[in-house]
Amino acid sequence: MSRVRVHNFAVSLDGFGTGDGQTREAPFGHAGTRLLDWAFPTRTFTDMGFHGEQPGTTGIDEAFASRWNTGIGAEIMGRNKFAPKPGPWPDDDWKGWWGDTPPFHTPVVVLTHHPRPPLEMEGGTTFHFLNGEPAEALALARELAGGLDIRIGGGVTTVREFLRADLIDEMHISVAPVFLGRGERLWDGLEGLEERFAIESVISPSGVIHLMFSRR
Repeated sequence: MSRVRVHNFAVSLDGFGTGDGQTREAPFGHAGTRLLDWAFPTRTFTDMGFHGEQPGTTGIDEAFASRWNTGIGAEIMGRNKFAPKPGPWPDDDWKGWWGDTPPFHTPVVVLTHHPRPPLEMEGGTTFHFLNGEPAEALALARELAGGLDIRIGGGVTTVREFLRADLIDEMHISVAPVFLGRGERLWDGLEGLEERFAIESVISPSGVIHLMFSRR
């Protein structure tokens, strides 16, 4: 059966996966780009259209960043990764943060309490909007993925819900060398996670700690 994976999901040293106060202008709230400054200058992220000037990115960072799309047939994301605020859709103009050609190039299942018709984009991405539990979203994603793996793309709540449901097989968490102090924490309510996963770590010269979780 296809695996369920998380890649390049960044948290701060104090465990926050996003900052406070998300808006259209600030997708990560007060955190800005600090959680992903290690990734933007890598070749993988540059090829996706992101550009960074942060020094210190290494081959280690590139090796982890580049795994995000290998063998992936569909992604599952939460509402806030697709749109800047919850509630009913104000209109159909908003098509995500990425412009007309999202970097996914696969079907994407968006978890939302306000389903809408599928949204077809350039480059092979179609967003499917589902009001359902993690297991329902995974079943739909597997139908769309053609036997390939499923990526859980975030945000924090979505990753945490899939961990609570014990539906994740492999997870890469990058711990950025910053303190956010506020926002949304990833690890809350996940006591004993180490009993389900073997955990390995690699420290990059950029200051990032790459954690790999593999289901035992």
